[in-house]
Amino acid sequence: MFEDEVAAAAARLAGVARTTPLEVNQRLSEATGARVWLKREDLQVGRSYKLRGAYNLLSQVEASAGAVCASAGNHGQGMAYACRRLGVHGRVHVPSTTPRQKRERIAALGRDMVELVVDGDTYDDAAALAAEHAASTGATLVPAFDDPRTIAGQGTVGLEIVHQLGGAPDVVIVPVGGGGLLAGVGTWFASRFPSVRLIGVEPAGAASMIAAVNAGSPVVLPEVDTFVDGAAVRRAGEVTFPMVRDCGASLVTVPEGQVCTEMLDLYQVDGVIAEPAGALASAALLSEIVVAPDSTVVCLLSGGNNDVSRYAEVVERSLVHRGLKHYFLVEFPQEPGALRRFLDDVLGADDDIVLFEYIKRDNRETGAALVGIEIGRREDYDALWGRMKSSPLKIQLVAPGTTAYRFLI
Repeated sequence: MFEDEVAAAAARLAGVARTTPLEVNQRLSEATGARVWLKREDLQVGRSYKLRGAYNLLSQVEASAGAVCASAGNHGQGMAYACRRLGVHGRVHVPSTTPRQKRERIAALGRDMVELVVDGDTYDDAAALAAEHAASTGATLVPAFDDPRTIAGQGTVGLEIVHQLGGAPDVVIVPVGGGGLLAGVGTWFASRFPSVRLIGVEPAGAASMIAAVNAGSPVVLPEVDTFVDGAAVRRAGEVTFPMVRDCGASLVTVPEGQVCTEMLDLYQVDGVIAEPAGALASAALLSEIVVAPDSTVVCLLSGGNNDVSRYAEVVERSLVHRGLKHYFLVEFPQEPGALRRFLDDVLGADDDIVLFEYIKRDNRETGAALVGIEIGRREDYDALWGRMKSSPLKIQLVAPGTTAYRFLI
């Protein structure tokens, strides 16, 4: 039975993985009326839950030819640490989109036992290269999510939650990439505590599990937004899909901009450094999920490997998502005072120009500028746009998601 496999995994992980804190979060509790707990897997070895699955698998095999895996970053850290603990030579393939911080941590955790290979644009590219290496060398392939032993290791998170609470919660919210965490935690809860409401959360730009459920089997997404790199999986797992489908979990998506807003709140209000995938569960709780007042809700904060250099993009995406930052193409006449009239006649008292890229002349009469404007409140946008439409200037909104937006911003 799967619950026995999880119990065996917990025994193997004793003394290797940490029992991570389960903490009440006041901000989320006040916002929802529920008692909201964060399961702090960002404080796990490797700063994510991934060690659980990687170690559980590797500790059960004879990897005389070494081990290899593909990773968006966190699974690679878990395997690197497992390889060093078990004395196994490993190789970790990561895509070029993996943040530098995660690459450096893989190298630090694995030391001389692990080789890091950076190649491909997506996790799926890295997975194909890892599979090729395993086939050609006989190395043991350690899947990030699509193996029963990996899944059982991730399921130990659910077991810990119940032990720490002294009983089952009412709701458990789990981030979803390939589905290993939800398959493990969801299947364990469905078996032991079937009344628990299970919710899986995917980033809107990489909803591979929802696509699989809708199609009846895993399918390849034509496009993936890689911002939530820990959950940016193009195709849900063959093993995880039926487990997620059968555990009774509902699935929701959350926009990447909302994830960024939650990352900032976790940092600025709660003092928690979360990576994008780590903020999925609590971001969805505040925007996509309704829970009963006074219910006990657990959000799995799955990881905290966020490169500090990404915070500028996090702030940008959050402002755009909240409707506080907008971009426009403005054609100014080539005459004195044109910019001053724009400032006086178009901008409101709380509007601020945060970007101005000016091409002095594109013909004899006009010059175009890309203008970024930050407004004080979301509600102020309609008045701003109304003044722009009334202006004699030719002004065009550069809307998020358009080709122009992706090209210019």
